[in-house]
Amino acid sequence: MVVLRREIGDVLRDARQRQGRTLREVSSAARVSLGYLSEVERGQKEASSELLSSICDALDVPLSLVLREVSDRVAVAEGLLIPDTVPADLTACAGVGGTDRALGGDAGWAMPRSELAPVG
Repeated sequence: MVVLRREIGDVLRDARQRQGRTLREVSSAARVSLGYLSEVERGQKEASSELLSSICDALDVPLSLVLREVSDRVAVAEGLLIPDTVPADLTACAGVGGTDRALGGDAGWAMPRSELAPVG
């Protein structure tokens, strides 16, 4: 059975570790206790939407990308096929190119938030 809080925690921990940052650095920036952030990353605590937003801000990662990666992981666990690319019409609308595997592609997390184009 997929436990959403574990998937969220895994995605947040992966993002933090890819940045080479410590729990202490991120917890301070997010204004959440180190222990609580650790429990969220280990999937032991449910993060509220406000807390999740604060952690994403501290990581300088859009919440939408975190949720996309979590969604993709859940879909894979459910046996669904996940496309490796963003549909061409969405790519053109957003003004980005390349693959969009939220945590592992050429676009996505490697691009600073300030460079992500708003849609609409």
